Amino acid sequence: MPELLLELFSEEIPARFQRRAAEDLKKAVTNGLVEAGLLYEGAKAFATPRRLALTVTGLPPRSPDTREEKKGPRVGAPQAAIDGFLKSAGLVSISEAKVESDPKKGEFYVAVVERKGEETQRILSQLLPKVIAEFPWPKSMRWGSGRTQWVRPMRAITATFGTENDEPEVIHFGAGDLESGQTTYGHRFLAPEAIKVRRFDDYVTSLERAKVVLDLDRRRDIIKSDAEHLAFAQGLTVIEDEGLLEEVAGLVEWPVVMMGSFDPDFLEVPEEVIITTIRANQKCFCLRDASGRLAPKFLLTANTIAKDGGEMIVAGNERVIRARLSDAKFFYETDLAVPLATGVPRLAQTVFHAKLGTQLERVNRIEKLAVEIASVVGADPEEARRAARLAKADLVTQMVGEFPELQGLMGRYYAERQGESRAVANAIEMHYKPLGPTDKVPNEPVAIAVALADKLDLLKGFWAIDEKPTGSRDPFALRRAALGVIRIITENGLRFPLDVEPDLLSFFHDRLKVSLRDAGARYDLVDAVISADSNDVLQITQRVEALSDLLGTEDGRNLLAGYRRAVNILVAEEKKDGRSYAGEDFEGGAEPVAEEFELRRGVAQAWSDVSARIAADDYKGAMTALGRLRGPVDAFFEAVLVNDPDPVVRGNRLKLLARLRDTMHLVADFSKIAG
Repeated sequence: MPELLLELFSEEIPARFQRRAAEDLKKAVTNGLVEAGLLYEGAKAFATPRRLALTVTGLPPRSPDTREEKKGPRVGAPQAAIDGFLKSAGLVSISEAKVESDPKKGEFYVAVVERKGEETQRILSQLLPKVIAEFPWPKSMRWGSGRTQWVRPMRAITATFGTENDEPEVIHFGAGDLESGQTTYGHRFLAPEAIKVRRFDDYVTSLERAKVVLDLDRRRDIIKSDAEHLAFAQGLTVIEDEGLLEEVAGLVEWPVVMMGSFDPDFLEVPEEVIITTIRANQKCFCLRDASGRLAPKFLLTANTIAKDGGEMIVAGNERVIRARLSDAKFFYETDLAVPLATGVPRLAQTVFHAKLGTQLERVNRIEKLAVEIASVVGADPEEARRAARLAKADLVTQMVGEFPELQGLMGRYYAERQGESRAVANAIEMHYKPLGPTDKVPNEPVAIAVALADKLDLLKGFWAIDEKPTGSRDPFALRRAALGVIRIITENGLRFPLDVEPDLLSFFHDRLKVSLRDAGARYDLVDAVISADSNDVLQITQRVEALSDLLGTEDGRNLLAGYRRAVNILVAEEKKDGRSYAGEDFEGGAEPVAEEFELRRGVAQAWSDVSARIAADDYKGAMTALGRLRGPVDAFFEAVLVNDPDPVVRGNRLKLLARLRDTMHLVADFSKIAG
C-alpha cells in the first residue's frame, strides 16, 4: 500500500521544541487522515535541527464511499428547524428526505447522505497546508514578505506519495512562497547539496550518506555511547544529565564527541558551580575520576567532522570555558569576602510580589514562622531564626545573579565558609526542597522548620490576596509548595497540624489525595478518612494505610459488607420512623437473643478499644479492633430479624446498628468506600 513522506526543511529549530514538534506533526496529520476516512498501518515522526519529517505507511489510494442516515425533525416541525436540517444534510428541498415513523415519537424526516470517496493524494494536498498553517509552535516568526509563520524560516517542503514499486508522486501544494516537491538537503557543512528523494527508506539512506542522523533518539544514543567510551579510555565517568543529552542531540545532525580540559586550579570552586558554568555556557558534559571527584575534563559534541581531528574545536571550547570559569571563580571569591548576612538588608530592594511586599518582608515573615515551627519539630529556635534570616541572602550574590538555579546551594557554601553552624548552612540549602516528586526532602529539624515556614508563608500569602491556582495555571508553583509540605510532614513522621483557613486546608486535601493516589492508595479510602476539618497530614496518611490493610483481609471485606447492610436498614427505618436511633440507650423488654447480646458486647468493646488506639495514634491497632466485629456482625444478620414485631425489640436492634455504624465511623466514613 502507498506511503506518505513529508519533510519540512527550515533553519535551526530550537532543541527544546523538536521532540514535541515531531509528535504534534504526527498527531495533526494522522488525525486529519482519520477524519477524512483514511485508515493507515503506522506513522512515525522525526526531528533534527533543520527538519521535521513524517512517514505514514499503509495508506489506501482513496477514501471509501460513505452512506449516512441523518435523523431530522418531526414532520410538521417549524420551518426554521427544517431549514437547519436541510443545510446540515446538504439537501435542497425537504422532498429529498424520506419520512420514517416511530411508535412513540411519530413521523420524522431522515436524510440519506452519500459521499463518494476521494483520491488520497487530493485529500493530502488539502490537509498538509492546513497542518502547516495551524502548527502549534510555542513561538513562531514570519520572514521576508511572506505571511507563512514557522518557528524559523522554512526553506523546502518534501511531500511524496506512492507504493514501494512505483515512482511516487509529489503532493502538490503551497505554503507561502514555497511549493512542495521532493528535494531536501544534507548536512549544512559536510554535504549541503540538494538531494532528490522518493520514499522514506531511500530518504533515510540518502540523509545518512549526507551526514544527517534523522532519529533524535539515535543521535542521543550515539552521543551517550561515544561519551562513555571516551571517558572510559581516560579512567573517567560521565556525569549523567538527561536534560543536557536531549538538548545536545537537538543541536547536531551528525554528532561527533570530543574531550577537552581546563585548569585544575578551578576545582577550588564548588563543583556545582563548575558543572553549571560548563553546562549553561558550552552545553558540555562534565566528568568524575575513579574516586568520585570532579575531573578537570569535559566532553563536547560537535556537528561536524573536523579535518584536524577537532583540535581547533576543542581549543575554542577550552578558551571559552576558561573565561567562564574565571568569571565564576571571581564571583565566588568576591561573594565569600562579604558576610552573607550583609545581603539581607539588600533584599528590601527586591519586590517579591506587588501585593506581598519585598523579599526582606517575606524573610521577616518566614523568620517568625520558623521560630514558631521549631518547637513543634524539635529544632533549636535560635538556629531556626538564624537560618530563616539568611535563607534568601544569597539571592543578591553575584554567583546566584549569574546562575539563579544555584540559589540555596551557594548560600550553604558561603555560610559554611563563614562559620555558620552546619544545621544553619544545611537549612539554607534545603529550605527550597523538595522541588519535585523525586527531589530530596529536608530531614534535619532546623531545615524542616525553615522549609515548612517558607512554603506555608508562600501559600498563606497568595491565598490572602486571592491568587490561587486555576485549572492548569499555577504561576507561583503553589501546588508544588503544598506537595512539599505534605512530603516533609509524612516522610519525617511529623505530627504537625496545619493551622490554615478552610479553603487552603481543602487545597491541601486535594494535593494529599493526589500524593496518596500516586503512592498507590485508593482514592475512595482517602475520602473515607478526610473530613472538612482534618488538618493532620500524617494522621490522614496513617489512617489510609491502616484502612487499606483492613480491607485487604477477608474480615475487613466482610465487615464492610455487614456495615453496608446495617446502614441500609438503618437509613430506611429512620426515614420511615422520622427519627434517629443514634446515641440512644437500649430500653427494657425481652432479653436480647444470644447473637444480639454478643454484638452489643462486641460493639461496646470495639468502641473502647478503637477510641484508646486512636488516642495513641495506633491506627493499625484501631483497624484490628474493628476487624474483630466481623464474626458478631455476621452472626447477628444470620440469626436476628431487625424489624421484630415487638416495637421495643425493633428499636433496640436499630439502636445497635446505629452504634455499630458510629463505632466504625471513629476511624473512617465507610459509606464513602466503593466496591
